[in-house]
Amino acid sequence: MKHIPTTLLLSLLALVLSIPPLTSFADDSLIIYSGRSDKFVKPVIAEFTRQTGIKVTLHTGKSTALLNKLRIEGARTDADLFLSNDAGNLQRGSDWGLFRAMTPSLVAPIDKRYRAADNTWVGLSARARVLVVNTQGPWADKLDSVFDLANPALDSKLGITNSTNGSYIAGVTVYMLAAGKDKTRQWLQGMKANVHGKVFNKHRQIVKAVASGKLQAGLVNHYYIYRHLDKYPDAPIKIVFPDQGKDGMGVAWNVAGIAISKHTAKAALAEKLVAFLTSTTGQKQFAEVNREYPVRTGVAASPMIPAAGSYRVADVPMSALGKQRDATLDLIEEVGMP
Repeated sequence: MKHIPTTLLLSLLALVLSIPPLTSFADDSLIIYSGRSDKFVKPVIAEFTRQTGIKVTLHTGKSTALLNKLRIEGARTDADLFLSNDAGNLQRGSDWGLFRAMTPSLVAPIDKRYRAADNTWVGLSARARVLVVNTQGPWADKLDSVFDLANPALDSKLGITNSTNGSYIAGVTVYMLAAGKDKTRQWLQGMKANVHGKVFNKHRQIVKAVASGKLQAGLVNHYYIYRHLDKYPDAPIKIVFPDQGKDGMGVAWNVAGIAISKHTAKAALAEKLVAFLTSTTGQKQFAEVNREYPVRTGVAASPMIPAAGSYRVADVPMSALGKQRDATLDLIEEVGMP
């Protein structure tokens, strides 16, 4: 066997020792199955990476599809976290046992209404289901309830998303629990008649159609209205927070939130990300960039939108959006909503 000089051996050993172990690459990165549009998530994730050096890869898709993917993959999944735009999917994942409980102190700053009872998911930002109304049309001052959207006089003047939209499903769940299944069924039937099968894939498309006068009203998440007004401050639209009277059920809220995969090998690293997203810094970014409502106690919403607490919110816990999801989908299918 040919002799290898000691100096060469020492050099090779030094080179090997200078190379970080393969596990360190894995330990310095996270993978998220993300059901939110990248534009809502990337700014705050980028800030997390800037501050910590921890890289995050987003695998983006529909929340329901990604949740099912996570369930099918089981222990083989690459996902360290699951991020959803809908509390219903988060709670369903908890019920399926896909997530691990987070440290109680980690989620303590978030109101109990906006996280799982067993801390397997936590809300990050909240949104309100509101009416966008054309201020120059005949309906400018006639709408104050979501149930008004079933009025036959709004025939061909109403905008709604398709019934597979997560916010749509969550809203129907809230109305079903707050106002009853019969009233909600009649409301769905009335809206179905008014739209004649023409629905939208995006909330922003509804806002644009109402602003142009092609439609008179629509049911959307609140921040789409403010984003439109950011670009077009003179647009003839206004926001109506519905069902605010003495006997009103209040506005339907939903939260986007995050959970840690049961099978991740990086739970501690994942909790660092959750800690950042629920921190004052992370919550302020959701408020300022996205016009969403922070869910951390003590962090104010953007001054551009009405403060949380300034209007009535329906008394329906976020966990119910998952537990009642099947009943909601059955009702939507029964009515035959497009």
